[in-house]
Amino acid sequence: MPRERQAGLLVPLFSIASHESWGVGEIPDIVRLAAWMRTAGFSFLQMLPVNEMAEGQNSPYSALSAMAIDPIFIAPSAVPDVMALGGESILDQAERTSLAAARRSGAVEYGMVRALKARVFRAAFDRFLAQERGRRTARAARFDAFRDREGWWLDEYALFRAIHARENRRHWLEWPAGLRDRDAAALARVREQLAGDILFYQYLQWLADEQWLEVRRAARVGIFGDFPFMVSGDSADVWSRQQDFRMDASVGAPPDAFSETGQDWGFPAYRWREIAAGNYEWLANRARRSAELYDGFRVDHLVGFFRTYVREANGSAAFVPDDQAEQTAQGERLLALFTASGARVIAEDLGVIPDFVRQALARANVPGYKVLRWEREWEEDGKPFRDPHAYPACAVATTGTHDTETVAEWWDTAPIEEREALVRLDSIREAGCDARMPFGPQLRDALLSVLFASAADIVLLPIHDVFGWRDRINTPAVIDERNWTWRLPWPVDDLQTEPIARERAAFLRAQAARAGRGQW
Repeated sequence: MPRERQAGLLVPLFSIASHESWGVGEIPDIVRLAAWMRTAGFSFLQMLPVNEMAEGQNSPYSALSAMAIDPIFIAPSAVPDVMALGGESILDQAERTSLAAARRSGAVEYGMVRALKARVFRAAFDRFLAQERGRRTARAARFDAFRDREGWWLDEYALFRAIHARENRRHWLEWPAGLRDRDAAALARVREQLAGDILFYQYLQWLADEQWLEVRRAARVGIFGDFPFMVSGDSADVWSRQQDFRMDASVGAPPDAFSETGQDWGFPAYRWREIAAGNYEWLANRARRSAELYDGFRVDHLVGFFRTYVREANGSAAFVPDDQAEQTAQGERLLALFTASGARVIAEDLGVIPDFVRQALARANVPGYKVLRWEREWEEDGKPFRDPHAYPACAVATTGTHDTETVAEWWDTAPIEEREALVRLDSIREAGCDARMPFGPQLRDALLSVLFASAADIVLLPIHDVFGWRDRINTPAVIDERNWTWRLPWPVDDLQTEPIARERAAFLRAQAARAGRGQW
């Protein structure tokens, strides 16, 4: 990604369904969104993780693999085997009714979409085996080349998925001992027994890869991914690298202003000493995979890579490593590893962050976040907001993240003292905004304008805040069937004709031009 001033848009892939897609944003829909983004002056798209989620999960941070793309994002309409079978005509009447309902829904219906795609992709795979692999066609050769190229992660992933399916999605800790403990003879037997299923899961990843490469060629905007701090315990990565993880402890966050008891995320804890002894191989592999998929990536929960808050089974908790010098050395080593991937790196450094972490970020020239509502002089009288014109150049200026309430919701619930402090910023006051006014287009655009004009090289805007919407992508600590299911109010391919979206694009393009934020 170019190092000059840029503007990016934050929106999850699952949110950008088109007329053609099956009720969820699909990989080719990125090109449709990118067409509108270019008219709006955005130069890159920031997505949430696209890693494969377990069935029944909505959160992209609960993944079966840190490497694999979720097959739910594969577009059936762009799979030659599906189209050769007749496309949507291969669905029976009940399935067509389900597909129509998924497309009409205002939210992603994960269970419905997964069931439809699973059936269709199985039929497509059978067709591929008979008509392509059996005849040794050019497509079959591309598939084999993909398997050879990506075998370093694909082989263990596909084996895990095949066993996981056979074991009725039970956690790998509940598998038969030989498979759980990765006995060589047991693994050899199951590879032979499940050879067809293993090939199927490799086929799905190949389909995703082919569509992804086409998007990278066609999008004409940068594509940023997300590098989650942890991966689910029931994942191909943890099962295949048990030496790197503690299943008897979990990671989280210590008590702070937002939580009196702290947080327990339920993910297995890293064995940092063993990982270091192995030269951080798995994390290096993840960075390599991210650089293959993306132009850049956001490092989630950066502070955790310096010091991880580990909760023991007996209720005690502590940072690991526990020594600041060791924490600094580890974090700097990992920052160097991430940036050496060749992709542009930004870092989520929100929350309680020690000074030495931000100092390490500055030395590595990796931009951290400046969230407008939290950038205040907290020790001064009145806690004035910091002028975005004074933000450092090496920074990401934003209205919020996928975890925060929207800027509209924040304004609606903010104390009057906080509102008054914000409108003391010259650029907000000069826009005619008043602390007692309700949130609306005038305040929305004043906030966007001040961020575009900020000194930060990168401005990154959640799509909700671009439009002033109050819907949320995620409400932290809420686990239900509606969280992580938000979709655009229109099919993504209608953005260029919807009057509101056209108005937004014109406004944003003018802001980007005025602030000297370039195109991709």
